Amino acid sequence: MNKPFLELDGAIGGGQILRSALSLSMVSGRAFRIRNIRARRSRPGLLRQHLTAVLAAAEVCAARTDGAELGSQTLSFIPGSIRAGDYRFAIGSAGSCTLVMQTLLPALLVAPGPSSLRITGGTHNPLAPPADFLQRAWLPLLRRMGVGVELELLRHGFMPAGGGELLARVVPGELRPLHLPAPGTRLSQEARSLLSGVPGHVGQRELQRVARRLGWAQECLKVDAIPTDQGPGNALLLEITCERVTEMFCAFGQPRISSERVADQAIDLARTWLDSGAATSEHLADQLLLPMALAGGGSFSTCTLSDHLTSNIEVIQRFLPVRCQVQSRRQDFHDVVITAL
Repeated sequence: MNKPFLELDGAIGGGQILRSALSLSMVSGRAFRIRNIRARRSRPGLLRQHLTAVLAAAEVCAARTDGAELGSQTLSFIPGSIRAGDYRFAIGSAGSCTLVMQTLLPALLVAPGPSSLRITGGTHNPLAPPADFLQRAWLPLLRRMGVGVELELLRHGFMPAGGGELLARVVPGELRPLHLPAPGTRLSQEARSLLSGVPGHVGQRELQRVARRLGWAQECLKVDAIPTDQGPGNALLLEITCERVTEMFCAFGQPRISSERVADQAIDLARTWLDSGAATSEHLADQLLLPMALAGGGSFSTCTLSDHLTSNIEVIQRFLPVRCQVQSRRQDFHDVVITAL
């Protein structure tokens, strides 16, 4: 049976548009065709992590595809029935395991039984949320929405080597609306410098910068030594726990960038969020929008109205009978409300 295609422009939001379309197509049963995939990027078309997401989604829902190959800028996706199972997918590069997992999770939540999902590739990648972010910031909120998901980081995978591994266990359940008007009182904070095959002074300098600029006490500063065969790599993670939300801000060590500059990247993100009083940062807002839409409602405030967020709203409203409204109170405070139509 031929299904009518939703036509999407992949140039408006990069890989996020593709991943959202895959998730929404699997759950809604609506076929789509996307053109100009990542057309405005320096390397347009499907990269390994995007292709892995497409092929993995096709396997989970027995989809038919056209254009599922490296470098392709056009893809057709016709979903079938979602199947529970024990899935394994390998990206074959340092491409993000976490983004592939987030693509598949909505479908596995409505599968006819529990599933496991094992993905190898990059777990700590500058262009994606690290596994720690999903474990500490994102999944706790989804559990409050009724999701039964456990995520285990089996092995770290830094850029450019990759080789990391994630294991998710998913119990199907119905998402419930969630409302996050504000973060609530701050309860604790912690800075962790992950080091694998990198000199210890790198982490110490990053943490000293955090202490000086944010005023955090020494007991909040920690160096985590990762086995050297999982590197080389360095990541600084700033975790701030409040009554209603936990936020995490990340920066990654790179050649010829000082430890202080790496720390400043994470610190600046944290201060932007703290100063705003909003419930979520830019990245957490991006990743809450789709689950709330699938729940049929929800709301949150955010300090940054990103291009990812606005383009994601456009795609979600094409697939689902929901309305996403944004009201900006200030330049650094925006209310996002999702309602069912």
